Amino acid sequence: MADHSPSTIVVPIIGTTLFRLVLNTARRFAYPFAPALSRGLGVSLSSVTSLIAINQITALLGLFIGPFSDRLGYRNMMVFGMAILGIGMLTVAFSPSYITVMIALLMAGLGKSIFDPAVQAWAGDRVPYHRRAVVIGLLETSWSASTLIGIPLVAVVMNRFGWQSPFMLMGVLGCIGTVALLFIIPKETEKGRTNPHSAAYFGTFLQLLSNRPALGTLGYAFFVSAANDNLFVVYGAWLEKNFGLGLVALGLGTSLIGIAELAGEGLTAAISDRIGLKRAVLVGLCCSGLSYLLLPWLGTSLPAALTGLGILFFTFEFTLVTSLTLSTELLPENRATMMAGFFATAGIGRVVGALMGGFVWQAEGILGTGCISGALTGLGLLCMVFGLKKWKPVT
Repeated sequence: MADHSPSTIVVPIIGTTLFRLVLNTARRFAYPFAPALSRGLGVSLSSVTSLIAINQITALLGLFIGPFSDRLGYRNMMVFGMAILGIGMLTVAFSPSYITVMIALLMAGLGKSIFDPAVQAWAGDRVPYHRRAVVIGLLETSWSASTLIGIPLVAVVMNRFGWQSPFMLMGVLGCIGTVALLFIIPKETEKGRTNPHSAAYFGTFLQLLSNRPALGTLGYAFFVSAANDNLFVVYGAWLEKNFGLGLVALGLGTSLIGIAELAGEGLTAAISDRIGLKRAVLVGLCCSGLSYLLLPWLGTSLPAALTGLGILFFTFEFTLVTSLTLSTELLPENRATMMAGFFATAGIGRVVGALMGGFVWQAEGILGTGCISGALTGLGLLCMVFGLKKWKPVT
């Protein structure tokens, strides 16, 4: 394992968290600003939302890139991911059109699918297992920060300088990040890589699919992601129908989710190492499942409903970030492949959850949504128990 002294960890962690904030913002900003993009491009709203749906493919592409990270080095792939983001965003800034926006969003998604497994694997390689949740928790604050900081900043820039301006801003920041990462991430030597002479490309996938803890975790990632998106795509409709909330109030509700996510990431950093990652994930899953089941009964008042949503996203984020930390040790010789598999199956789960969410809501309302999401979380718990039975970390 590479040197993991504080002096070699702090600056890289701060830097990668900040630049990952740019990646996450680029990945998420099209959702709330789809109407503004459609007006700017002169196309229908459905045309823009189709681009967002197509972007989900990049999570699957990341699975096939993971083994390259294990061979070419995590630093190199992080730099490559940032470069793809920067180039993609700048194509819209200099040549705005529907096609270049499609290219930009695809490249932003691809950049994130390359960057995320590499940075998680890098942290797993550099940080001892018993301290890893602190680092992963800090890295994951870039996700909630994209809601609390990134998207509001995009709104200000877009309102002041036009719909193309966020592409220019994120493109420039992506290029800056590409160069900066070369200086702040220590260069990996052949000796310092986790397993530069590991199995052949397809052999890596065989190792992933024949590893019981890895398979259980992939199943868990699918089910909990499906459960979350099954609710996420309709929570706004629920609040609007039950309490008559407008756009501004729904925006505040989204900020509440960002705060809950940040709290979950903070709790991961604070306690997961102390109580043990396996125990933390299992407890978090139980609490998350109960939160889904209780949510329908909290619709009697707006404060109760918002509290329920806050608890739900808090427990979900705590569980997810802790499980990411745990996953970095499940396949130590091919960490990036493991993390890419995690993100890919989670991405498939999100697509399934989003597709079923509307039908469940229309058929059974929030009661059906809560029960289905709770049941899916229960399946995720069973997968994790199956996978982690008798498993212990090597380090």
